[in-house]
Formats: sequence, C-alpha cells, structure tokens
Amino acid sequence: MKGLDLAVLQAYLGSGPLTGRMFAGGRSNLTYAITDGERRWVLRRPPLGHVLPTAHDMVREHRVLEALSKAGFPAPTPVLLCTDISVIGAPFYMMEHVDGRIYRDESDLSDLGASALRGLILALVDTLADLHALDPAAIGLADFGRAEGFNQRQVGRWKKQLDASRSRDVPGIEELHARLAVDIPAGGPGAVVHGDYRLDNVLIGDGLQINAVLDWEMSTLGDPLSDVALMLVYAGLPLQVDGGRATVPLKVAGHPTLAEMSARYAERSGRDVSDLHWYVAFAAFKLAVILEGVHYRYVQGKTVGDGFDTIGNLVGPLVMRGHEALEGN
Repeated sequence: MKGLDLAVLQAYLGSGPLTGRMFAGGRSNLTYAITDGERRWVLRRPPLGHVLPTAHDMVREHRVLEALSKAGFPAPTPVLLCTDISVIGAPFYMMEHVDGRIYRDESDLSDLGASALRGLILALVDTLADLHALDPAAIGLADFGRAEGFNQRQVGRWKKQLDASRSRDVPGIEELHARLAVDIPAGGPGAVVHGDYRLDNVLIGDGLQINAVLDWEMSTLGDPLSDVALMLVYAGLPLQVDGGRATVPLKVAGHPTLAEMSARYAERSGRDVSDLHWYVAFAAFKLAVILEGVHYRYVQGKTVGDGFDTIGNLVGPLVMRGHEALEGN
C-alpha cells in the first residue's frame, strides 16, 4: 500500500502476517485498517507530501486520544506510538479498531428516515457538548494548548497556513481574513476542542449511537464556540459527490436546522450561543484554507485516494459564506 509497507510494519511489531487497506474519505493524515487475522487496529501517519508546521502531529493525536478514552469519552484507545521515521518513513500511531459506520452520502442519510436522522444529528451535537464539558486539567490535558488568546492566534495561524499553500488566486479570501481580524472575540472559558468536528468524522453504531469521534489532528485547548461554528458550516457543505450530485446534510429530510442545532448545544452545555456570526465566518475561512491546502497537495500530485480533484471547488463558496456570516446572514 502506498505510504505503508506492511512487511516492515510486521517486522517492527513482531506479529504474524499483516493485511490492510487504506480508509477512504481522509483529506489529510493517512489512515489504514490493519489486521493479523485475529486482532484489528487502525494506523495513522502524516500525508506523503507538503506538511505544514504543527500539522499532522502524531504525538499530539496519540496523547489526546489516550486522555479522552481514559476519561470515558467516545474516542479510540491508542495502543502504540512510534516516532522513529526509519520504520515506515514517518511517525505513526496505532489504535484499537472501533466498530461503526461513517455516513457520507445522501442515500445513507435518507435511508435512515427523518426521525432517525434528526436523532443522530442531535446526538452529534450532544457529544460535542460533552467534549467541551470535560475539565482539561482533570484528564491530564492542562498544557495541551492555551485557551487565552485562542481566537487571536487562530486568525493569524490560518493566514500563515493559507500563505504556505498557495497555488492559485482565491477571490475574496484576503478580504475575509482582514474583516475577521478587525474585531476578534475574546472567548469564554477554554475547553478541549476537536478542530474538525463533523458528521463524517464519527463512527455510528447499529443503534445510531456515536461509538467514536475520529481525526483529532487539530485538537487543542481553545474556544468551544469554534467547534460549534465549524459543525454548523459543515452541515451546509456536501459530504460527498454521489452520481455527480453534491449532497448537503442540512437539506436531507429530518436534519435539524442550524438554529435547532445551536439551541440544542446551548441547552446541553449551558453556553451562550446567541451570537455566532464571527465564529461561523471564521469557521468558513478556516475550512477554506484547509481545503485549499488539500487542493495544493492535489495539484502537486501528493495526495492518495479518490475525490481530491473536486475539493478545490468548495473553497470559493466557503469564502462567500464567511462574508455572508459577517454581514449577519
């Protein structure tokens, strides 16, 4: 498999013969299902090409998963961390395999039925509120980041990420950043934030419960409203193109409205979400920068998997969404 030599991994683990496959859907770190015929694991490693500073940190991912799983939060339990790049060519970690399904296209969501889909999305919201309710110090993550000044640093950080991933002109994105930098919210009490929280980053069980939250590469201590806003922005974006048609979760029958999702989070968390305009605008900007980085790697030929050729098409609409949010829409 590209990016992972199973024979080398087998020798490192001292296991029996390994088989594996790459998971579809990942846009950044590479994820593989590995088995020796009896045990099952999931392995994560950085992408093959262009890696931005602080991104794709296996040690941080391993650490947050260990803390959250011990705290009883639905996150996979890590079993191994390897920082020796001579093994597979990059640092990596392995975690226990968690059963469940990822819902990515409209047919999957529609087949659930309106009532079940509504319940699933509200469970998604509840799980995010539960994450933000954890005391970082109590679970060993007091120094996992700095909540104070988080929004200010994020505005600067994602501008740097944009500058490091330029392959084309993106109309309006510089103006959006400038508008965001004018009046940055101070933010309330900090929490563990996921940084990329969305429906297709969770494993759903047979009873439509959330078995595990995945992809913690951007987690840190920060403003929890940043996670809420990003979840809302994702709800209005296509999870996947199926049969040439973009599918938007928000438009599937039964999906709660953005206002309902916000209200549910406020009820569960006790936090004030009455003014999310700046947060939604920043979430749109951040996601635009992330996807522009994916597009950058695609044009360099450094991505693995299908679907990367259309990722760049989402950047422009996200920039527009950011401007609309700042105007109160």
